Amino acid sequence: MKKEQDFYQRLEQKGVSRRDFMKYCTVLTATMGLSASYVPAVAEVFAAPKQRPPVIWLHFGECTGCSEGFLRSMYPWIDELLIDILDVEYHETIMAAAGHQAEENRERAVEKYAGKFICVVEGAIATKYNGAYGKIGGKTFLEIAKSVCPKAAAVISIGTCAAFGGVQAAAPNPGGYKGVSDALGIKAINIPGCPPNPVNLVGTIVNYLLLGKLPAMDNLNRPMFAYGKTIHDQCPRRSHFENDEFVEEFGSEEAKLGYCLYKLGCRGPETYNNCPIVKFHGGTSWPIQAGHPCIGCSEPDFWDKMTPFYEEM
Repeated sequence: MKKEQDFYQRLEQKGVSRRDFMKYCTVLTATMGLSASYVPAVAEVFAAPKQRPPVIWLHFGECTGCSEGFLRSMYPWIDELLIDILDVEYHETIMAAAGHQAEENRERAVEKYAGKFICVVEGAIATKYNGAYGKIGGKTFLEIAKSVCPKAAAVISIGTCAAFGGVQAAAPNPGGYKGVSDALGIKAINIPGCPPNPVNLVGTIVNYLLLGKLPAMDNLNRPMFAYGKTIHDQCPRRSHFENDEFVEEFGSEEAKLGYCLYKLGCRGPETYNNCPIVKFHGGTSWPIQAGHPCIGCSEPDFWDKMTPFYEEM
């Protein structure tokens, strides 16, 4: 009870009321596809977690945008996630250790929590020339991934690079970059996006903590609660599409009226994601709301298949 009271007190110090937090839990519960009866249990995962699963977060070929998105999670903020909910044993971007000390921490954590930790992988893995196109501490991405991922209770590929190879795997791909599943021949949970919404990662972890299992997946191993429908199916501009009301030039009167962006190259009909529902930055906005067409960043090979971005499909 005291732990829960301390949690709400910290939220209030940040200007967040208990009511606002419960609204977030309601949205998260709905996003996860659970009934409203689960809202108190979801809130309890944050306010008074019964366990802190160890997490080893690996960085390979990426831009750290996925970590940046994760660091901007809200209700709980990143400090609550790291201190109260998750036990992040290794994360190059946020850990104090560096160099050999950091690598030793990772190896110790893998040995200590073998079979129990969640491995989050950010970035694609180089596979050509024995993985020579990417190294950390003298070891290739491929070596590190092979030594860590098979020992995890679950592997989560965060971002399109880790899920499907991303920009690193775009033609001609001299390094042979691949997503985690393809590079290692294992089954990983894919949370694609460039970057993905932190709500989708938080929702996946909450599902694991709440129900003791990972969420249902689609044929690309993406959580159905987040990637079960296309952008187009959920888009607030859908009615304009049905009425043949399109923006054909940025800055036009039609753009000001919020018409459909399909003729400017919007890939919403080809892209599965929940961006229209959860948005970004605490539900503030998302690309189409801001007037920019979807570029299909959560789909496999989107750098090759979706380009040129501003031409109608």
